[in-house]
Amino acid sequence: MKAMIMAAGVGSRLDPITQSVPKPLVPVANRPVMDILFEKLADIGIHDVIANTYYLAEQIIDRYSSNPYGINFNYIKEETLSGTAGGLKKCQFFFDKEDDFVVLSADGLSNADIQKGIERHKKSGAIATIGIKRVAIEDVSHFGVVVTDNDGFITEFQEKPSIEAAKSNFINTGIYIFNYKIFDFIPENTFYDFAKNVFPKLLEINQIDTFVIDEYWSDIGTLEQYKQSTQDLFSGLCSFKHTGIVKTGGGACISGTSDIEAVIKGNCTIGKNCQIGKNVKIEDSIIWDNVKIADNVTVKNSVVASNCFIGTDLISQTIGANQHLEKESISI
Repeated sequence: MKAMIMAAGVGSRLDPITQSVPKPLVPVANRPVMDILFEKLADIGIHDVIANTYYLAEQIIDRYSSNPYGINFNYIKEETLSGTAGGLKKCQFFFDKEDDFVVLSADGLSNADIQKGIERHKKSGAIATIGIKRVAIEDVSHFGVVVTDNDGFITEFQEKPSIEAAKSNFINTGIYIFNYKIFDFIPENTFYDFAKNVFPKLLEINQIDTFVIDEYWSDIGTLEQYKQSTQDLFSGLCSFKHTGIVKTGGGACISGTSDIEAVIKGNCTIGKNCQIGKNVKIEDSIIWDNVKIADNVTVKNSVVASNCFIGTDLISQTIGANQHLEKESISI
């Protein structure tokens, strides 16, 4: 079986950390999300993968053209964005006629049982099968809600409905299994979206099945979701391979190759080759690679991208890459 990863997005809601890296390479516990996706695909025997790329495409291509996951990595470079379905259409050449395949979003962090979804898809014979996840009813306004019949086939989509209007609290996770017939519903050289253009046509012929994801699912589409996903890892809600969690007096830390003598509170991740000064306090923060933090600095509830110098306290700040912050250089 083959798979596609949708990796073309700009990731503007993660600005400023995506000014220097594309969203698929944003690290969780010092591992790019796309690394984690590749590892999970390989674990279920999927080794032929294609990605559509656009924003900072060369970084993705350079990283995965040779990779340790046994993935035969293929890619296209989009000159202009063509939507979720339009991007898939450009990858049609990669897939075999009559076959089923998996499509994943590059910002998804999940322990979903994709194999279960594949088996459900093959059994039902649907053109599309979508992984759906139950969320708290008060959260439905943040997601695309799906309504299903008694057999699990989708009868209606609701895009970010109010709590009062929501007919379901199951949401679309962006985990898809398609049959090759999906390409019959996507025109060439046209900006086309799954939710707006493709799925309404499939609804008319009752061809969208679902499988329920009981396991962890999140995405890193916003800065708050990114920080929450990191906290979820420490809480044991999600799992993937990473360097060990080191317990400290006031919290826990996942570190790369950095020597850390700072006071760690809450749950923190610190990348490789970081230089942490004396009397530094780091709390519930994400520090990328090659960051230098001066003596007596406090970093709390913040994200610091790679190659920064931090000479001032950071409280609930997000700092893009290659920044040099002296004391009082930003307002807290």
